[in-house]
Amino acid sequence: MVEHQDEIRAAYDGVVELYASLFADRLETQPFSRNMIGIFAELVRGTGNLRTADVGCGPGHLTAMLHDLGLDAFGLDLSPAMVDHARRAHPALRFDEARMEALPVEDGTLGGVLAHYSMIHTPPGELPGLLAEQARVLAQGGLLLVSFFGTDGPDTVRFDHKVTPAYSWPADRFAELLAGAGLVTFARLHHAPASERGFLDSHLLARRL
Repeated sequence: MVEHQDEIRAAYDGVVELYASLFADRLETQPFSRNMIGIFAELVRGTGNLRTADVGCGPGHLTAMLHDLGLDAFGLDLSPAMVDHARRAHPALRFDEARMEALPVEDGTLGGVLAHYSMIHTPPGELPGLLAEQARVLAQGGLLLVSFFGTDGPDTVRFDHKVTPAYSWPADRFAELLAGAGLVTFARLHHAPASERGFLDSHLLARRL
C-alpha cells in the first residue's frame, strides 16, 4: 500500500494548480453532487456533532462548502502540495497531510466524513481497510457520504484516469463493503456523468451503527 500511495501523492503534487482551476467551482454545474452534500450536511447537523472530516480534500473547496453549511469541517489529504494550496486558499480552515488508511483522528469522534471521489484510485483489495478506518473515526450515528464512479456491470473496472489509474464500482458491491465496515447505506443517488468516460456518478450515504 505504501508504494501505491506514494505514486498517488506524487501524481497529485504535480497537478495542483491545474486541478484547483478545474474543480474549485465544479459543483456550480453539478446540482446532484451539490445537493447530496447539502443533505449530508443537514443530517450531520441533526446529530449534534458538527465535527466533520473532508477526506481527500484536494484544494479545499468542499471543506469550505461544508464550513459554509454550518459544520466544523477540516480537510485531510495525502498530497502535501494540495494541503499547502488549501491552506492558502482557505486560511481560516484547518488542513493537514494524512494517509487515508491512518487518519489522525480519535476513535468515534466525528459526526461526519465526506469522501468525494477520494477513494477512486484505491485498488479493490485495499478499499475495505480504508472504509474501516473511516468507520473508526465516526461516532455512533455518524454519517459518511462517499462519491465514486459507478458501473452498471457486476465487476469493478480499472481505467486510465487523467492523473493516475482509477476504478469504477457497482453500487451494490460498494454498499456491501460499507456494511462490512459497520456502515449502513440508507440513501443512494446514481446519475449520468458529465464526462466522456461513460461511468455513472454514484453517491452513497451511510450511517455508522
